[in-house]
Amino acid sequence: MTEISIPEVALVLLDGASGSGKTRFAREHFGRYESISSDECRGLVSNDPNDQSATQAAFDVLHTIAAKRLQAGLLTVIDATNVQVDARASLIQLARDHDVLPVAIVFDLAESVLLEHDRGRDDTPRGARVIRRHQGQLRRSLKGLRREGFRGVHVLSTPEEVASVRIVRRRLLTDFTDDHGPFDVIGDVHGCLPELETLLGELGYAIHRDDTGRAVDATHPEGRRALFLGDLVDRGPDSVGVLRLAMGMHQAGHALAVPGNHEEKLVAALDGKRKTMTHGLAETMLQLSQESDEFRREVREWAHGLVSHLVLDDGKLVVAHAGLKEAYHGRSSGRVRAFALYGDTTGETDEYGLPVRLDWAADYRGQAVVLHGHTPVQEAEWRNNVMCLDTGCVFGGKLSALRYPERELVQVPALERYADPIRPLTAPRGSQAGGGAPASGGAESGRAAGSARSTSSENASQPGDQAQPATPRAAGELRSADVLGRRIVETSLHGKVSVRAEQAAGGFETLSRFAVAPSWLPYLPPTMAPSPTSSEPGYLEHPREAFKAFAAAGVERVVCEEKHMGSRAVVLLSRDAETAARRFGGEPGESGIVY
Repeated sequence: MTEISIPEVALVLLDGASGSGKTRFAREHFGRYESISSDECRGLVSNDPNDQSATQAAFDVLHTIAAKRLQAGLLTVIDATNVQVDARASLIQLARDHDVLPVAIVFDLAESVLLEHDRGRDDTPRGARVIRRHQGQLRRSLKGLRREGFRGVHVLSTPEEVASVRIVRRRLLTDFTDDHGPFDVIGDVHGCLPELETLLGELGYAIHRDDTGRAVDATHPEGRRALFLGDLVDRGPDSVGVLRLAMGMHQAGHALAVPGNHEEKLVAALDGKRKTMTHGLAETMLQLSQESDEFRREVREWAHGLVSHLVLDDGKLVVAHAGLKEAYHGRSSGRVRAFALYGDTTGETDEYGLPVRLDWAADYRGQAVVLHGHTPVQEAEWRNNVMCLDTGCVFGGKLSALRYPERELVQVPALERYADPIRPLTAPRGSQAGGGAPASGGAESGRAAGSARSTSSENASQPGDQAQPATPRAAGELRSADVLGRRIVETSLHGKVSVRAEQAAGGFETLSRFAVAPSWLPYLPPTMAPSPTSSEPGYLEHPREAFKAFAAAGVERVVCEEKHMGSRAVVLLSRDAETAARRFGGEPGESGIVY
């Protein structure tokens, strides 16, 4: 039996001359809708599957169908000859556009077999001349298929091999959807071993040590697991100790991990491919030089084997070092890995010499929670179902973890300032959709604010949409697209509340005309529900019906008082003007508001 392993989500090209049995193979091994036949597409556009004059239109249809399937994250099989380089190139580009891997299954059968199959075709035979041309084109390009961009090439040379094939669909390396946790997701450690051990203790883990007292594992009595967001090394006092503990937990099944850009640079340095040793890498390499060759090999293999991002809990949780836009969740390509490690960058550098990053989280509207690190912030906050857990421990800030699915933030303060940031830490951007109050410092455990979050079914990027660069957004900038359109607001007490587009438009107009700045509106007082319309002639409401309604609702005591319209007020006070500017976007001198 010939076993062919393909990713669960991929673009599979069946390559072979006419008469090689591609269509029969597709019917036997793939689902009814998974395979797209070029002959079928010709028939759709011309009523004749053999009409060669309709080939261009047929392939336009084929590419459109394939693109829509790949956008939806579905395995897609192309049943066409695919013997020409140009024909394959357009399909390989299609796979790249949707960040899936292209795979080729090649039918390199003998000419005599092809001619025999051709004579037995139900439709019009192609003839010996066409088959010989196809066969020649295929064999001339056979050795270069991997160079063209195929990540898997499987060649079948005999009818017996074709008949014995077994297709095995392998899960993507990022697919942890059947792992439901619970997890304790930990932000950038950067060699801060004392703080990591303290944080694990706050989270309820027991540290296990070897004979020399070094931390080599940590277990939780309730079976929880840590999930490291990368950048375990560099800048801090004990990168080797952090690696030893994280690797031990991971190998024992007590932790998961994704790589950070500092792990990628460490692997390159261990391979001798990195000449510059900046941002703490030199110190980490010096620490590793004092370890055994075996330990250095283990570090290299472990860090090299980490997957760019993980999709967990039925797709409800996505973790990546620098975050990940929705179109990239569960996808496989170089640009997805680059985004996961470095974020959405413009290719330019700022005045500090660091990459200019686009604020992708401001435009995120996905259902999945995205947890990341990479860009140190002063406080961990929810923004559009996204939280950055890098709170700058190595720079004297805090080491942060989020309990998932509880959404409880746990933090410990840095014991000291081990390094100075090149760029000042990012301040919170204020209340956003899914946002909330910033977490306070110190060792603490509290529910992270922002349990209400919203998603838009009209404005959200659909899974598989071709990635477009996020438009830079200034701090405090408001956009109507954040609130307009039909959307679902997920609340902690009342579940999901649907807001229709016309309701959102009405609320948008009211707030635009009559309200204070939205950044000052973390709370709107509820309106008392009116009593039922009175059945008494001449009355809109009557005490008799009102008392009956309260009694039916189980209210035993009713206080009656004269009603004054507009009598309520909300007073919002900040600690000082600096806090008001940072948290609510207040103007200079403003420390609060009454509305």
